[in-house]
Amino acid sequence: MYCDFSRVAFHVFGLPIHWYALAYIIGLLAVLHLGKMYLKKTGSSIAPEKLDAFVNYAVVGIIVGGRLGHVLFYSFPYYCDHPMEILQIWCGGMSFFGGFIGVLLVIHLFCRKYHINLLEFTDLLSIGTPIGLFFGRLANFINGELLGKTSNIAWCVVFPDGISRHPSQIYEALLEGVVLFVLMIVSFYRGCYKFPGKLSGIFCSAYGTLRFSAEFFREPDSDFSWLLLHKTAINLNQYISVSIFILGCVIMGMQKKHMSSRIYATES
Repeated sequence: MYCDFSRVAFHVFGLPIHWYALAYIIGLLAVLHLGKMYLKKTGSSIAPEKLDAFVNYAVVGIIVGGRLGHVLFYSFPYYCDHPMEILQIWCGGMSFFGGFIGVLLVIHLFCRKYHINLLEFTDLLSIGTPIGLFFGRLANFINGELLGKTSNIAWCVVFPDGISRHPSQIYEALLEGVVLFVLMIVSFYRGCYKFPGKLSGIFCSAYGTLRFSAEFFREPDSDFSWLLLHKTAINLNQYISVSIFILGCVIMGMQKKHMSSRIYATES
């Protein structure tokens, strides 16, 4: 399959609307819709209006964090020579890991400002996030970026570089989007929302595992990542994936310890 798509989805009054922009819009709408479903079904004390107010924070965290993550983690020497291109996010180049850190920072600020339980808020956001990841990976595929490793499998794809590759973006869309979404929905309906932090821990540990696996089919994104791959057999993204997995385990461990303490206090 030969892939050479336009980065522009359509135009509105002459202005180009990029696939990346659509992916972010769909992702934010999904988080809003499913977040409000969470609030309704759980009877949470968080007002739905607070979720609407969080959108502006989320946009800043995703865009600033995602772009800076890409610049610092993957293309720092290039952007040192071309600093004005840092602002050209419509050309691609967003890091999930940078966006993840950016969103965590704005969530912390938001929850402090409105006196919201941090883990309960991250729990409700975790339900819809995989949908945004799914469409983000589809945008990566359309843009012909984050390329897979060379391969001659029956379903290989060929981008303008003329090399047959694994459609790693589609693998990630299925793993980080579909599989992770199903896991989060199942976890929600099994009552994990009753324990603040458990859904967040499941999301982080599952994402870390799925992303680590998908990276075996994807080429490293930077010279440093290539170096790590040659020296240690795993690349930079896999190291970061392990960190997110550990974060998820720590959150679930803290949540379990907190619940055990509450049960002990009640019995005493």
